[in-house]
Amino acid sequence: MSLQSNLLSLLVALAAVFASLNLINPIPQFLNNFTYFSLTTLSPSSAYLAKPLTWNFWRDHHHKKHPDSGNTDSICDDFPPGIPPPNTNTTSYLCVDRKGCCNFTTVQAAVNAVPDFSVKRTIIWINSGMYYEKVLVPKTKPNITFQGQGYTSTAIAWNDTALSANGTFYSGSVQVFGSNFIAKNISFMNLAPMPSPGAVGAQAVAIRVSGDQSEFSGCGFFGAQDTLHDDKGRHYFKDCYIQGSIDFIFGNARSLYENCEIVSIANPVPAGQKSINGAVTAHGRVSGDENTGFAFVNSTIGGNGRIWLGRAWRPYSRVVFAFSIMSDIIAPEGWNDFNDPSRDQTIFYGEYNCSGPGANTNFRAPYVQKLNETQALAFLNTSFIDGDQWLETSK
Repeated sequence: MSLQSNLLSLLVALAAVFASLNLINPIPQFLNNFTYFSLTTLSPSSAYLAKPLTWNFWRDHHHKKHPDSGNTDSICDDFPPGIPPPNTNTTSYLCVDRKGCCNFTTVQAAVNAVPDFSVKRTIIWINSGMYYEKVLVPKTKPNITFQGQGYTSTAIAWNDTALSANGTFYSGSVQVFGSNFIAKNISFMNLAPMPSPGAVGAQAVAIRVSGDQSEFSGCGFFGAQDTLHDDKGRHYFKDCYIQGSIDFIFGNARSLYENCEIVSIANPVPAGQKSINGAVTAHGRVSGDENTGFAFVNSTIGGNGRIWLGRAWRPYSRVVFAFSIMSDIIAPEGWNDFNDPSRDQTIFYGEYNCSGPGANTNFRAPYVQKLNETQALAFLNTSFIDGDQWLETSK
């Protein structure tokens, strides 16, 4: 692909972010540093991302000139000093900058440079910008950290779908199979068009997390159907922004989501209609012997549509919401058994001390458990994911 085509792809992706400001939940505080782009090349069906990103596309692709002399400075003049830091006995550092101010211009190239089975932690420092690439962290590369500059400033994005990738599981813009993976202050995006409910092959994953002991802090996850494939292993998400429409947090991991903002971008449902057009979770526990499930604590759920908190993708699906604020987009029944009543006896859907207009449990489905303090305790902190054994924040 030519440089011109690459730049156009980036422009279209950024335009999708900008166009969404006129569609969903405008957030003025992020507009101050955002440069306006023409939307003439943008398909309306792909303009659904809810939060804009704050880099200046043209600034990052052109040299700067002093107004008094007309001389051109290096585009790296304002690069942060001391990046990357020197390596230590326990930590190695790699640096990624799409302008060429580091030793790598793509995230994948930096991942490839990490030695296989290294016991040292490798921190990949990723400068602000949109990295339009598909990234794979294989099993042979544990102990990697992606360090972005803010989830509204640094992003990895691609646009595969289940159809283009030969399966939902392979559509992720980023796929992580290595254990002990950490991501901080970075976004993961799938820019494929937002599908209608029931569309075939339109699932589009932003990230697949399949390695054990993975931690995400201050990260963003942007997509529509199947945004976050929380596949398997023990995972921790803290202070994250997660956006989607249908089953947008799915998989069979054991994960704790703490202080996260969960936003539905399903289409608004006209007043008086009771149709459902979205779901937050689709957990995939297949037997009662599996110690897996999703726990959401001190989080918020809002946005558009009329949605379920979860639906039973597999017969032993397990999800708990505690101390969370739910807007009125949550349907009164709250949950769905995947239209299979035989699953009502095996699924575990619980709510504890939630608030907001969507948290009224009076009309919940009969299989939903209104947990007491003793029942909820196992899901309320990092002990649910054995965090004292591996979480960086616990050390």
